[in-house]
Amino acid sequence: MFLPFFHHLRDAGLPVSLREYLTFLEAVGANLVTYDTEGFYYLARTAMVKDERLIDRFDRAFATAFAGIEAITPADVLNAVDLPEDWLRKMAEKHLTPEEQAEIASLGGFEQLMEALKQRLKEQQGRHQGGNKWIGTGGTSPFGAYGYNPEGVRIGQDKSRHQRAVKVWDKREFANLAGDVELGTRNIKMALRRLRQWARDGGEEQLDLPGTIRATAQRGYLDVQTQAERRNGAKVLLFLDVGGSMDAHIQLVEELFSAARSEFRHLEHFYFHNCLYEGVWRDNRRRWSEKTPTWDILNTYGSDYRCIFVGDAAMSPYEIAYIGGANEHWNEEAGQTWLERARAQWPLNLWINPVPEKYWPYTQSTQMIGQIFEGRMVPMTLDGLDGGMRNLSR
Repeated sequence: MFLPFFHHLRDAGLPVSLREYLTFLEAVGANLVTYDTEGFYYLARTAMVKDERLIDRFDRAFATAFAGIEAITPADVLNAVDLPEDWLRKMAEKHLTPEEQAEIASLGGFEQLMEALKQRLKEQQGRHQGGNKWIGTGGTSPFGAYGYNPEGVRIGQDKSRHQRAVKVWDKREFANLAGDVELGTRNIKMALRRLRQWARDGGEEQLDLPGTIRATAQRGYLDVQTQAERRNGAKVLLFLDVGGSMDAHIQLVEELFSAARSEFRHLEHFYFHNCLYEGVWRDNRRRWSEKTPTWDILNTYGSDYRCIFVGDAAMSPYEIAYIGGANEHWNEEAGQTWLERARAQWPLNLWINPVPEKYWPYTQSTQMIGQIFEGRMVPMTLDGLDGGMRNLSR
């Protein structure tokens, strides 16, 4: 039944897998939505769209697949659809409070309300402003927009005002989603998946179906073959700036850290403040007593690691360029020296900046860090993180 819808999505360029389509069918079969067009839309979108930038493309494919629905007018619905009275009453009991049900009953009931709407759609010609009978705007008629009636049908109004409408007929619009929006944990996970190096390791506990078929055909009897599970073998070093101006970005960085921990099996993280110096730490509560020498980090983790710095790069230029420029201690070597050593040890490196890119030119230290990283600084947005992970995959 929904196979043409699936084809429309694929033709529109949405990377919908067969598994996602089957999940959608399973949800429909479980009656998660019934007689609810909007609920059906959100169910399909949730099951088959994994990237927010593709939502607008999904909307267009959805409209194409179900073309004609938007052309059906309220009068057509009321004339063509004969909904069971018991179903309407159950829906009213589900969605209306006892007080609202009493008000509708006092004015003739839900059936009289819908019948009156059908009759006025037939009788009315053109737009109507104000008044208490015709379908229009700014009046007290039960049908229309931007007016008031204790039990109305809202038509042509962008949002609710009094929360009194019994039914709503509005044209739904969807805005294009840009790639420069900030990320949530789900979006971060999707972007981090760009950085993958598949490898099979561990015990051979996973069924190797092609190998089993091949071995069975060769030997003439069932010969089950197993293999190690395929995992993401990418190795990541994550350096996180904490304190000071980074306090404003705590939630966003926490989401990044949470997503990275779930996506990368080989992940090591360390904290620093403003710029990299001779020591880093794993526990902010023990940053002064349990520091790890940066030289140890450089000598421990091989060049096959991807190195990611996360920070707003907002600091005094002296903290980057001068000995003793650090604001919390006396640094024997400039921060730039340590950053260059890190980039030399881990050639695949990146700096992620949670500050919107349009503000970078106004901070000298941000420009300095960008130059040290030779343009490998990206904003913490969908496009920025996606592009950064692609560069680290090379």
